Parts: sequence; C-alpha cells; structure tokens
Amino acid sequence: MAPPAARLARVSRTVSFSACHRLHSKSLSDEENQKLFGKCNNPNGHGHNYKVIVTVRGEIDPVSGMVINLTDLKEYMQEAIMEPLDHKNLDEDVPYFAEVVSTTENVAVFIWENLKKLLPVGTLYKVKVYETDQNIVVYKGEETISEK
Repeated sequence: MAPPAARLARVSRTVSFSACHRLHSKSLSDEENQKLFGKCNNPNGHGHNYKVIVTVRGEIDPVSGMVINLTDLKEYMQEAIMEPLDHKNLDEDVPYFAEVVSTTENVAVFIWENLKKLLPVGTLYKVKVYETDQNIVVYKGEETISEK
C-alpha cells in the first residue's frame, strides 16, 4: 500500500489590539498632509481597535495532525503583534514608524516582517489587518507588482 499523499492546509488565528496613530508623511507639507489624510492627520492622533488574522500554511504532519502547534502560533503572535503594538502610540512608541507612515498597509507589513523572523521558513501565508469593519488590508509578503 502506498503511503498517504501529503496534505496541505492553511491555519488562521486572530488577535485584537488597540493603538493610536496619526497619518502624517514627513515628505509632505502640513497642508499636503491635511489634504491627503483629512481628519486622520489630527495632530493629537486617533485610535483604532485593530483585528489581525494571521494565516500559515504547510503540510499536515502525519504524527501530530497539525500544520503548526497553535500554542506556538499564539506565542509568535504575542511577540510579533501584541507586545510591540497593543496600547501603543504607533508613531511614538514603535521605532519602525518613526520613518514610515503608520497606515494599515504599513502595519500589515510590520506584522509580516516580525512574524517572518519567528515562524518556520516558508509557513507564513497571509496577514489580514482590520483597521475597522470597512477598512481591511491583506498582505502576503509581495514587494512589488511585476510588469507583464
């Protein structure tokens, strides 16, 4: 009898964190920032209750029956997302955002880069960040859009 074929699966886990920020680009004048970002450029900032869904992929281990141990994934997400971002002023408390505008797109990239350092190589599939129920960013590690 032939050994069973390897089965691939994706596993997702969700966390939520609260943080404040101000959308402001150092490359633009105050007037340009106000025009581009509107009320999100408020000098005092504003806050969100972000929701993040992290998806990993891999073969289902024939012994454990898992793609990844969920306890490990929970710990990785705690270190990569909750510790640096929860109840923080993104622009003031997170060094990454000192030079990068704290848009949800860039929050997703930040989370991706942090998780990539912790997860087994090649397992991180997708980071989905909900800034609100209406504003959602999906990042899969792509760096550029290739010309065809």
